[in-house]
Amino acid sequence: MSTSRPLIAAIENAYARRDLPPFRAGDTVRVHALISEGNKERVQVFEGVCIKRRHRGVRGSFTVRKVSHGVGVERVWPDNSPRVQKVEVINRGRVRQATLYYLRDLRGNAARIRSRIGMYAEVLAQQAAERDAERAVRDAAREASKAAAENAG
Repeated sequence: MSTSRPLIAAIENAYARRDLPPFRAGDTVRVHALISEGNKERVQVFEGVCIKRRHRGVRGSFTVRKVSHGVGVERVWPDNSPRVQKVEVINRGRVRQATLYYLRDLRGNAARIRSRIGMYAEVLAQQAAERDAERAVRDAAREASKAAAENAG
């Protein structure tokens, strides 16, 4: 999100995706992605650990890692991608770093991430409520400006 250019920030906020659940590095997520095969499209589920999350408004992205048949596979999805149909949070992970690149070198039980319990769910719910309140204020201001433009014109 652009902080130095309010016009760009306003345009980005208008196009920002709002249906992704709040998640962060260490969480196990299930990404429902649209895959094109020939002239057909289908939804494929990719389940793994989120090892990186970039919060950049419309330009944000997240990286998910899984081990498939003994081979580590990582995929990066933009937050605003129309190819991402849905993201489900399976498990909240307790980690102390923002990027979990060290998981690439670990195998088996060493690569486990502890589950986070307790206040984390309440904090996420509070953050979601704050975002919804901000969105409601922004939408009301947008509607008021549209009404004023229609009355003037």
